[in-house]
Amino acid sequence: MIGLYILGAVLLFGAFKFLRGVYYIRKAKALEAEIGTLNTGTEAVKAERKAEKAAAVVALGFVAEADLDTENPAPVPPERTAVLDAVRSGDWEAGAAYVEAAGKNWQERMERVRPLAEAAAEDDAWLLAWRAARPSDPTAALVDADTAIMVAWNVRGSQSGSRTTQEQFRLFRELLVKAQEVAHEAQRLADPADPTPYIVEQPIGQGLGYSHERYRELWAQVVGRDPKVLWSHISGLQYWCRKWRGSHELALGFARESAAAGAPGDLLSLLPLIAYFEQETDEDDLAAETFFKEPEIVAAVDAALLDLAAAGDDHPGTARLRHMLAYLLFWQDRDEQAVEQFRHIDGYIGCVPWSYAGSPKSRYLYARDWAVGVSTPGL
Repeated sequence: MIGLYILGAVLLFGAFKFLRGVYYIRKAKALEAEIGTLNTGTEAVKAERKAEKAAAVVALGFVAEADLDTENPAPVPPERTAVLDAVRSGDWEAGAAYVEAAGKNWQERMERVRPLAEAAAEDDAWLLAWRAARPSDPTAALVDADTAIMVAWNVRGSQSGSRTTQEQFRLFRELLVKAQEVAHEAQRLADPADPTPYIVEQPIGQGLGYSHERYRELWAQVVGRDPKVLWSHISGLQYWCRKWRGSHELALGFARESAAAGAPGDLLSLLPLIAYFEQETDEDDLAAETFFKEPEIVAAVDAALLDLAAAGDDHPGTARLRHMLAYLLFWQDRDEQAVEQFRHIDGYIGCVPWSYAGSPKSRYLYARDWAVGVSTPGL
């Protein structure tokens, strides 16, 4: 009998413990739900404040998020739009005349070749007709070579090597070998003073993995014809970056040499800025808010501002330099100067540094709206 009493007491105590546990579990869940509600409310408040700030920035004349162009670094000239429409309809002669109009402004020549190559990478019927009609035309060969590069890079994609398949790499290499053949043909057909067929070979060397010695030989062909083509320097810097065929030290050394070779207005001061940006992007342990405030980077930004003032807005590379300056000035807490650059570039974000982000619009808006907010009283 005593045993039954004891057993009953044990069961009663166990039931009490169980019910108490259920009570505390329910209480914890209720508390968790309350916290979740508070967090949701906090996030909602943050989102509301962010929207209000964004609206205030737009009210000052800046472009709304939905209207940001992520394809182009600057407004597309109407002439280029008309030419692209013409070639897509089969009028290759319009494309030929457009490139030839650049004359011996080699930077401008490359600026005109690239959009044609991008169009031909989607549909090359007009380019094939051009090449058939003028098989010895160096301009047609140049566009053909750059088109082959665009096709190869489209196959590879923009992901890192670890996220690119072996099949993509195989096709990428095969297509670059074909592009190399066309680039060499363009070099044979070109005016001996024209560096652009050699500039076109630069990304081929980057992708195929030219040795440092071979790439320096190619570089000598470029600068021997014109040492100040911004396009060629930017392409060369990519080869020397650690993510491709070099290192941070080699990339920065190349960038500094480029900047030193430029006169005010050549915009070669952009090269060190890109080199620092590439390093910060590549190294996880670098914090932008401290790294970009290093004295040598502040000095590089100052030099670029002087270079920009000397160049004016007529240089084809002005927009790209303004984009990089806006980003670095923001990180250096030079917000009023950053806003000056944002006013020039606003609306078009299709280039570095914004294009490296998973969400280019988010990176751009964070920097722009912060700089505008800090430098605008009452915002």
